[in-house]
Amino acid sequence: MSILRKITNLFAKKQEIKKEIATLQNSCNHRRKSVKQVRENGDSTSPVIRWVCDDCFKLVGYPSKQETDKFFRE
Repeated sequence: MSILRKITNLFAKKQEIKKEIATLQNSCNHRRKSVKQVRENGDSTSPVIRWVCDDCFKLVGYPSKQETDKFFRE
Protein backbone atom coordinates (compact mmCIF):
# COMPACT_ATOMS: atom_id res chain seq x y z
CA MET A 1 0.00 0.00 0.00
CA SER A 2 1.38 3.39 -0.94
CA ILE A 3 2.05 6.12 1.58
CA LEU A 4 -0.58 8.32 -0.06
CA ARG A 5 -3.24 5.62 0.29
CA LYS A 6 -2.31 5.00 3.95
CA ILE A 7 -2.50 8.70 4.75
CA THR A 8 -5.81 9.05 2.92
CA ASN A 9 -7.22 6.11 4.89
CA LEU A 10 -5.99 7.55 8.18
CA PHE A 11 -7.56 10.94 7.46
CA ALA A 12 -10.84 9.20 6.62
CA LYS A 13 -10.73 7.29 9.93
CA LYS A 14 -9.92 10.52 11.77
CA GLN A 15 -13.02 12.17 10.26
CA GLU A 16 -15.18 9.19 11.27
CA ILE A 17 -13.87 9.34 14.83
CA LYS A 18 -14.47 13.10 15.04
CA LYS A 19 -18.06 12.61 13.88
CA GLU A 20 -18.65 9.86 16.43
CA ILE A 21 -17.21 11.99 19.23
CA ALA A 22 -19.40 14.95 18.19
CA THR A 23 -22.49 12.72 18.18
CA LEU A 24 -21.73 11.40 21.66
CA GLN A 25 -20.95 14.88 23.00
CA ASN A 26 -24.17 16.29 21.54
CA SER A 27 -26.22 13.54 23.21
CA CYS A 28 -24.55 14.14 26.61
CA ASN A 29 -26.52 16.18 29.17
CA HIS A 30 -23.33 17.76 30.63
CA ARG A 31 -24.58 17.44 34.22
CA ARG A 32 -21.09 17.19 35.71
CA LYS A 33 -18.61 19.87 34.73
CA SER A 34 -15.38 21.35 36.03
CA VAL A 35 -13.18 24.33 35.32
CA LYS A 36 -10.07 23.00 33.56
CA GLN A 37 -7.06 24.17 31.63
CA VAL A 38 -7.36 22.75 28.10
CA ARG A 39 -6.34 23.35 24.50
CA GLU A 40 -9.21 25.16 22.84
CA ASN A 41 -8.78 23.14 19.65
CA GLY A 42 -6.51 20.38 18.44
CA ASP A 43 -4.12 22.74 16.69
CA SER A 44 -3.74 25.17 19.56
CA THR A 45 -0.64 25.11 21.74
CA SER A 46 -1.76 27.76 24.23
CA PRO A 47 -3.94 26.51 27.08
CA VAL A 48 -7.22 28.22 27.99
CA ILE A 49 -9.46 27.97 31.06
CA ARG A 50 -12.94 26.60 30.24
CA TRP A 51 -15.85 24.73 31.77
CA VAL A 52 -15.50 21.13 30.54
CA CYS A 53 -18.01 18.29 30.84
CA ASP A 54 -16.56 15.62 33.12
CA ASP A 55 -18.27 12.84 31.16
CA CYS A 56 -17.67 13.70 27.49
CA PHE A 57 -14.86 16.31 27.68
CA LYS A 58 -16.79 18.86 25.60
CA LEU A 59 -16.03 22.54 26.22
CA VAL A 60 -19.31 23.82 27.65
CA GLY A 61 -18.64 27.35 28.79
CA TYR A 62 -16.44 30.15 29.98
CA PRO A 63 -15.71 30.58 33.69
CA SER A 64 -16.21 33.95 35.34
CA LYS A 65 -13.26 35.96 36.62
CA GLN A 66 -13.97 34.66 40.13
CA GLU A 67 -14.12 31.04 38.94
CA THR A 68 -10.85 31.48 37.03
CA ASP A 69 -9.17 33.02 40.07
CA LYS A 70 -10.40 30.13 42.25
CA PHE A 71 -9.05 27.64 39.70
CA PHE A 72 -5.57 29.14 39.94
CA ARG A 73 -5.65 29.19 43.76
CA GLU A 74 -6.44 25.47 44.03
